[in-house]
Amino acid sequence: MSAQANPDGSGGRQLLGQILKAQSGVKESAIQRSLTEQRQQGGLIGQILVAMGAATAPDVTRALAEQAGLHSVDLATIEVDPDVLAMVDKSIAHTFGVLPIKLDGGTLVVALADPQNQAVLDDLSFSVGSPVSGVLADPDSVRAKVLECYGEEESLADVLAAAQGVDASDPEAAAQSKPVVRLLNSILHRAIKDLASDIHFETYDDSFRIRYRVDGSLYEVESPPRHLAVPLISRIKVMADLDITEIRLPQDGRIELSIDGRPVDLRVATMPGLAGEGAVLRILDRSAVNLNLAALGLPEKDESTLRALTRLPHGVVLITGPTGSGKTTTLYGMLSEANEPDVKIITVEDPVEYDIEGIVQVPIHEDIGVTYASVLRSILRQDPDKILVGEIRDRETAAIAVEASLTGHTVFATVHTNDSTSTVARLMDMGIEPFLLTATLEAVAAQRLLRTVCEACSVEMEPDEETLRELGPDARRIEGCKIRHGRGCGVCHHTGYKGRTGIFEILLLDDDLRSLIQDGASSEALRQAAIGRGMRTLRDAGLDLVAEGRTTVEEVLRETQL
Repeated sequence: MSAQANPDGSGGRQLLGQILKAQSGVKESAIQRSLTEQRQQGGLIGQILVAMGAATAPDVTRALAEQAGLHSVDLATIEVDPDVLAMVDKSIAHTFGVLPIKLDGGTLVVALADPQNQAVLDDLSFSVGSPVSGVLADPDSVRAKVLECYGEEESLADVLAAAQGVDASDPEAAAQSKPVVRLLNSILHRAIKDLASDIHFETYDDSFRIRYRVDGSLYEVESPPRHLAVPLISRIKVMADLDITEIRLPQDGRIELSIDGRPVDLRVATMPGLAGEGAVLRILDRSAVNLNLAALGLPEKDESTLRALTRLPHGVVLITGPTGSGKTTTLYGMLSEANEPDVKIITVEDPVEYDIEGIVQVPIHEDIGVTYASVLRSILRQDPDKILVGEIRDRETAAIAVEASLTGHTVFATVHTNDSTSTVARLMDMGIEPFLLTATLEAVAAQRLLRTVCEACSVEMEPDEETLRELGPDARRIEGCKIRHGRGCGVCHHTGYKGRTGIFEILLLDDDLRSLIQDGASSEALRQAAIGRGMRTLRDAGLDLVAEGRTTVEEVLRETQL
């Protein structure tokens, strides 16, 4: 069942559930149950219906094909001519989940694993030099058939070796050459499989370096020779529809791909440097993100607190933390919790990272005057119940958010501060009067992402004296505990960590804390008062995970410096 941004269709498309109802007799009650499960747990309607036993995988493939205006095929019944296979490069077939199946006149027909991946047809048409059309097949069968016909995917080292001889004197021609296309495809495919969040392409005088950010940390992969820097950056710019000839100014763009049948957005940012251009690709893999609160791994008390905040009739709820700490994912999880048919939710974001069915999402375009403040004013005339502000950056945005909450809306937003209590001081620095703040602010949740110990190479150990000394009084939380540490292995790229989990510090304002704010109490005084009322700090939350053997003291100290 192919991944889609809006599995039930939007913008005039037929609803997938209704197609299944007409084609395969899927009952309306099953469709409604699947929609309820999707709102609560995320996922795709087709996959949910198959898991429920209400539809089969071929049923869903046929329905998706009709929804996308494509024919569907059963690959088990097809024998592919080797000459047809040779028309599409092995790396393209593996990376994008496509299989050439026949020549129809002068048109190459390829089976797609994802109906939203029809943009790849244009790229294929250019590379094979003939028209290309698509038909839809079950994603599992496409993967199996690609493996059967082409064999295992080439390693990055093999693709690099093949690209060594590329002539880089003409960057535009080199960017379209098969070795460079295969190399970039391989780099992207490996990054997706490794669950990287970013890919860094860095150009130096005598070298060209590629690094992936996985679980918040960078690690280097096999890097191409220096002369391939310009062709690879040029290829990225071509795919992102950027100006390939402009190398003096930064450029931003976006690439939409389907890799292994999974929809992936790449946010591209190029940057000129002394030695040449570099680029960073932010990977937004919709299939790797479960946008519901249960998937965040919160302790039961924190999860119930966030759920309760989604049901507030009015007020301001803020999520704070550094870049990359998972703020947006938490907010999306909270909005998904509140996303019911009788609730109107509108978001304003820069950029919109993930599409959520049933929520109106508005992107910021500051270059044409579409700012947070201007959109927020318009949103208030759209009769919303709940509003998400991607980030409160200035006094104007903060003032409108406060105004919205005073007029009966619940406002969710992010702010860049170090902890929950310093957020109060930050808002007052922006010019929000204390009496307005205490009348509207309901809660602030600070969060961090901690790397978790790799289960494949973890070992049990006693905390040493130096570690306990560095923790100071907080050491009491792990005294007598057997803690775990990763030795490093191939599974975790020899870091000792695999995956991440969130820790939270949730400040809930009550009358006493509001009085302290009105009286001008310092952030530290507010913090101590909140701790006295039971607030668990980020450091405490992290050490609780250490005691459970899920992360390390070093990781907690790195992310929760006091």
